[in-house]
Amino acid sequence: MNRRILIVGGMVVLPLLALFFIGLGHDPREIYSPLIGRPAPSFTLTSLDGEEEISIDTTSGKPAILNFWASWCAPCLEEHSTLIEAARTLGDRVRLIGIVYDDTPENARAFLREAGEAFPTFFDPGGRVAIAYGVYGVPETFFIGADGRVVTKHTGPLSRKALAEHLRRMEEAP
Repeated sequence: MNRRILIVGGMVVLPLLALFFIGLGHDPREIYSPLIGRPAPSFTLTSLDGEEEISIDTTSGKPAILNFWASWCAPCLEEHSTLIEAARTLGDRVRLIGIVYDDTPENARAFLREAGEAFPTFFDPGGRVAIAYGVYGVPETFFIGADGRVVTKHTGPLSRKALAEHLRRMEEAP
């Protein structure tokens, strides 16, 4: 009887231990996107002030960074200074685009007045663009190569180190 329990227990415990050890090497914040290596989903959005319209097609020939964020998101505030610094450092070499996710234009404008504004921000009514990109929460950032293909994606707040790594990948992309 005891031997039978030991065998059955081993059949359950050993596979669970194997899954545990396999999972140790993975970053739980790194969520795969099926868009990697594919053309970035097309969109057209209007800026928060209503004066500018952007299409992903207008960034063709120039790398772009799409940052989905919201005013109610604490990690978005955490990464905002990194994005402002990146916008100033990268200048015209890379187009940095903020996309407001599941928020109101009024709240987003108040956030930018308080935290600072250094790159264009657009409102995504109904979350159509977020759905096309597979955004499930914020912040999420997509790095798009000059050829219009999604090179990499970052889930969670961007640190300077993570931003540098994603920019390196974007520069190395064909």
